[in-house]
Amino acid sequence: MTDPQDPTAVRPGPRELAGRAAHALGLAWRAGPVEATLYLVMIVAQGMLPAGVALLTKWLIDDIQFGGRAAGADSAISPTYLALGIGALGVVGALLPYGAEYVKSRLQRRVALLVQDRLYSAVNRLAGLARFENPAFLDRLRLAQQAATSAPEQVNGSLFGMIQSTLMVGSLLGVLLVISPAVTLITIVAALPALFVQLAISRQQADMMWRMSPRTRRRMFYQALMLDLTAIKETRLFGSGGFLLGRMREETQKINRAEERLDRKVLAGQGPLAVLGAAVAAGGLIWMIDVTARGGFSIGDVSAFIAAVAGIQAALGGVVSNVTEGYHALLMFGHYRDITREQPDLPVPVNPRSLPALSGAIRLEDVWFRYTDDGPWVLRGVTVTIPFGRSLALVGLNGAGKSTLVKLLCRMYDPTKGSIRWDGVDIREVEITQLRRRISAVFQDYMSYDLTAAENIGIGDPEHLNDSELIHTAAHRAGAHDLVTRLPRGYATMLSRIFVSDDDDPERGTTLSGGQWQRIALARALMRTDRELLILDEPSAGLDAAAEQAVHDRLREHQGGATSLLISHRLGVVRRADRIVVLQDGQITEEGSHDELMAAGGEYARLFTIQASNYVDDPAQPQGPLPSPAERETCPG
Repeated sequence: MTDPQDPTAVRPGPRELAGRAAHALGLAWRAGPVEATLYLVMIVAQGMLPAGVALLTKWLIDDIQFGGRAAGADSAISPTYLALGIGALGVVGALLPYGAEYVKSRLQRRVALLVQDRLYSAVNRLAGLARFENPAFLDRLRLAQQAATSAPEQVNGSLFGMIQSTLMVGSLLGVLLVISPAVTLITIVAALPALFVQLAISRQQADMMWRMSPRTRRRMFYQALMLDLTAIKETRLFGSGGFLLGRMREETQKINRAEERLDRKVLAGQGPLAVLGAAVAAGGLIWMIDVTARGGFSIGDVSAFIAAVAGIQAALGGVVSNVTEGYHALLMFGHYRDITREQPDLPVPVNPRSLPALSGAIRLEDVWFRYTDDGPWVLRGVTVTIPFGRSLALVGLNGAGKSTLVKLLCRMYDPTKGSIRWDGVDIREVEITQLRRRISAVFQDYMSYDLTAAENIGIGDPEHLNDSELIHTAAHRAGAHDLVTRLPRGYATMLSRIFVSDDDDPERGTTLSGGQWQRIALARALMRTDRELLILDEPSAGLDAAAEQAVHDRLREHQGGATSLLISHRLGVVRRADRIVVLQDGQITEEGSHDELMAAGGEYARLFTIQASNYVDDPAQPQGPLPSPAERETCPG
């Protein structure tokens, strides 16, 4: 797989480019066969019209010159009919561009919808996380997104443009061939210098774009940082906006210098050759006038020659321009094509097994894992059991492998060695959608969707996205109902300052504090009432102590015997789990209840004692009253 934006990459050959062009045309045909056919007919007509006008004009002038009979013709066409024909072709020529543009726009919209669906459907088919945590893939994905918005349109536009220009050249040469082979040869010779110039320019432009693509992408990166809300907080605080602006300016200046060098080459080469082409055309015209004065050609022949030379030179320029634009578009289109052909990132079972309702336990058996073949082991021989209907807490320092273990349970990755079994069934032998339907989770890096409050909660179970009763129940269980009802429009409030509600009133949108978002995310996880495993990865990290206690009390109240895995650095919460496992450097070093681990005096006891000491250093220090629930909800942090 090549990367056209990488100067060291192997460029696609003619066969690959032809395949991409055929793919783009196929998309246009599948998106709108009627529009594609109609547009092609209009393009053919536009390509043939100049030759028709030139031929009728020649006949009309000849008829006028020779008193009603064209030179060399057995019968004459009435000048009136010829004039009407020219007028009719003029009307058609005036209307065709508008009709073609309308049909083209319809076709482009249909293609854009099809391309968008195919690209994001292909991305959605990638069930794991490996590709999305791979910088090279993300780079190609960004390029594919850019290509999806413009490349198919540019490829098809260039192909149809080449058809129109080629037909124009061929038909005009055909008109001249009727007049004289010598005149045809002169016309071709007059057009060749301009053609060679345009071809040379197109190659140099393609090479320049190839070389400058990495700089263009870096410039876009700096531009995005200057506008990104998350980055703006740091750029304003640290005053780093000037640094980013300087980097952006540096890349732009280097791109400008490369374009300036190319412009100078174009000017130096294009001028003399263009003059040469004009001189050949002028010489041919002088020769024709001389021969015409001696009766060798008619005035109509001269008129057709003038029109043909100008038309052919313009059409050849259009061909080369379309070739250049089409080539660059095909390079970009390759990224889209590659992404849509991506193979599944997780093995798909040939004969999937049915996943039984959990009644025994979920067990990790000698699980080893690393993110790359040559990377360090993140998990090393982990064996642990999560009994049905019980809660297991996972404790460890940052980087111990806790979040990785969660990814494996959700089958975002597969173990490098070992297995994860759900009542004895290896989860790799089960359809991934069936497995994930049984799991719900609050991730440490939960999402804050620019959607309404109801949608932010309901998206946890898309099948019940419009079930307001279930959404309200989940919000109650997460302690989020009161904060949502106090929003300007309650559950219909848009939780965003970027997008607003349908009435386009920006005052209707709002943002939440981190702790409030945490409750929304928890409510989202509780939407799935039929879940069999609930994963809570730092579910209360953004909450104050009282709110955290309230959330966990509600979770215990509504768990109803569900199997759960809790990850938290706050060991005061962890102590209530049925079983606690300590993970260090990817290995389980301790396991037991809170009392058992405290008695053992190991890592868990050390961490718990450190945290507890923060609360009992000065027992005599007076403590202020805890904020009320209403005060906590309005607290910005």
